[in-house]
This record gives sequence, structure tokens and C-alpha cells, in this order.
Amino acid sequence: MRFDKLDDWLDWQSTLHPKQIELGLERVSAVWRRLHADPLACQVITVAGTNGKGSCVAFLEAMLRSASYRVGCYTSPHLVRYNERILIDGEPVSDRQLCEAFERIDQARGESLLTYFEFGTLAALDLFASAGLDVVVLEVGLGGRLDAVNIIDPDVALITTVDIDHTDWLGQTREQIGREKAGIMRPGRPVVFAGNDIPDSIRERAEKVGAHLLLAGRDYQWRRLDQGWDWLHATHSRHSLPLPNMRGEFQLQNAAAALMALELLRNELPLDQRAVRFGLQEAQLSGRFQVVGRDPQVILDVAHNAQAAQALSDNLGDMFCHGRTIAVFSMLADKEIEQVVKVMSSRIDEWYLFPIDAVRAASLSQLEQALQAQGIEAGQRRRFDDVTAAFSAATNAAGEGDRIVVFGSFYAVGDVVKLV
Repeated sequence: MRFDKLDDWLDWQSTLHPKQIELGLERVSAVWRRLHADPLACQVITVAGTNGKGSCVAFLEAMLRSASYRVGCYTSPHLVRYNERILIDGEPVSDRQLCEAFERIDQARGESLLTYFEFGTLAALDLFASAGLDVVVLEVGLGGRLDAVNIIDPDVALITTVDIDHTDWLGQTREQIGREKAGIMRPGRPVVFAGNDIPDSIRERAEKVGAHLLLAGRDYQWRRLDQGWDWLHATHSRHSLPLPNMRGEFQLQNAAAALMALELLRNELPLDQRAVRFGLQEAQLSGRFQVVGRDPQVILDVAHNAQAAQALSDNLGDMFCHGRTIAVFSMLADKEIEQVVKVMSSRIDEWYLFPIDAVRAASLSQLEQALQAQGIEAGQRRRFDDVTAAFSAATNAAGEGDRIVVFGSFYAVGDVVKLV
């Protein structure tokens, strides 16, 4: 074995390919065929979208596992441990399993220079192939059409939302980005679109490839009740469902889309009402409006684009706070920092800024420039060398009734998770 420790494998993978991101399926497809000539022997649900992917995966997994199905889930990025990316029956795979999978991939790749993400995707698929699973849920990492996850043909595809993000790779407009995400569609297979405003490019792609497109509000609906909600579909509705345990009104949109995807597999993976109800209440997702502390209250949210920031802002507005809201904030340089700040500016009283420990991190100067452009005065901003210093200072400064919101990046939230 090239390495016997997971960290050594990951360090090596991060330097093997000259580019951190290299979209395309040719390299990863060839290696996968050498590893496993046959398709996965289970149902596959692939989830793409700008925001809401992680929540949809969590709902799908929780409802399926509540019905006693063996489920494999692949998501990215992770918050604390790399192993979080690959779950089998709700448990992260072990370091040993990952090291052995990486060794098999290394042997199969020949001279191919795989990226860090491609190694992880292949490891997940390799482990799923031998785990005796009933269903696999795959979250697209970036886009869809050229993402490594797309080497697997899904039985059902789910696209959550389309908004401006990752413009360097996916395009500058919602139509361009929608076209990339629509790449997960397959001829004759269903695809669910969960958002309110579908780009024409998704409709056009579905028609071109012959995919069966189901739309929120047209093919399925949901209705909020005083103590719960109803999910409505032409052939099979579900009534008096409990509200999801995950916070936020938008989680009903994600839960409804997950139910539509599962409805499309009801012959292969039937779910009774008990499994649905239990799954809705059990589904959890770290770093999505996650409250982890009291005195002061600490809220963690990985929101890193304008659409996600708006959802965070709405949630903060719905949660009473009679004190100040202190932001512990940083972002990657290739994100629309100023747009996120604009959305959040009315909710934040003080900003504690720090640079993320990552190659693509925004500098303190870039963060401050974004705040200045939105009229946030110098007295509302403080600079720190790292997340530990920023979070410690925010905790010390927070008085009775104040709250701390950590947001802007998976890196930022993941680092604070280690501190709380």
C-alpha cells in the first residue's frame, strides 16, 4: 500500500493533479471501468443544485433508513473529518476502509492524474459496490454534467435550486448554470426540480434527452398546516406530516422534493407513513442553521452564496434576539462576497473577520472591501489572524441576549465545530 494513514493519502491526492478542480468524466470513467465493469446493483438517486443538496440527501437517507433499507450516501465537502463524506447505513466509513479503497484506485488508475475529488468519488463508489446496499444517494460536488458523480446513471435525478455560484466553472448566468446541472438527466428516467423558478435550459435539456421532468407546484405540491404539513401528488398524497426537525421554512421545499424522488421509486423502495414521519423528524445536517451553544447562542451555517445567505437571514429574522448579532465571517475569494454581505448586512451588528486556512481563501483586505462597499462602518468591523482568535473574541464580547453567527464557508464552520 502506498500509504497506511488516511492523512498521508489525502495530502498526496491534493498534489497529484496540477489543478485543484478539473471537470471532465474521461479520466474518472476509465478508472471506474477498471475497478468495476458492472453497474451498481442497487437504486441510485443523484442530487444536484446550488443550495439544498445536503438537506435533500439527509431527508432521503433518514426516510429510507427508517424503512430499514441499507443506504449509502456520498456528500461533500466535510466539516471536520473526511470520513463524513461516505456513509454506509448512517455511519462514516473507517480510515482503514478508505485507505484500502484508495489503494485499489491507485492501482487501477495507471498514469491518470486524478484530482482529490475524483479519488473521493471513486472511493465512495468502490465501497458502495461491495456493501450490499439497497440504494445509494449521490450528491454532485460541482455542477453536474462534468462532475465525477455523473459517471453513474441515476434511476432518479433531483435538482434542488439554480442560482449564481461557481461562475468560473459553470457560467455567469442561471441559464448556463442550469444547463450544467441538467447534465445529470438520463433518457427515459425521471428528474425532479424543486425550485420555484426553473431555467429554460433545464426544460430544454429534459426534452432533448427524453427525461421525465417533474416540477414543484405543478406535478407535486405541499401545504403548510398549523401543526404540520401535507404533501400532495396526483396518485399518492401524504397528510398530517410532522414538520422537519431541521430549521427553516425552506426545508419544506427540500423535504417535498425528497418525497417526490422517493415516490418515483415506490415500486422498488416502498415507504410506509411511519418511515416517512420518522425520517422527517430524524433528518439532521450539521452546519445548516445549527444551534450549538447557549449564553451566548451560537448558530452555524455554511451559507456561501446569496441564495443561501437569504435563507440564513430569513431564519435569523424568525428567531427572536433581544441583543446583538455578531458575525464570525470569512469566505473563499472566488465567491460573491459582496452579495452575501449585502443580504446579511441588516441582520449583523458586528463583523469579526478572519482569513480561511485554504488555497482559495479571501484575504482580510478583500473581506473588508466587501463590507465597506455595503456601507458597513469601520467601528462594526474587527480583524483577526485566524478563526480561533475571531471566535474567542466574539465569545468574550457577547453579553446577555447576544448571539454569534458563524457563516460564509464550510471551512469556517468546520473550524468552529472543533472549538465548541
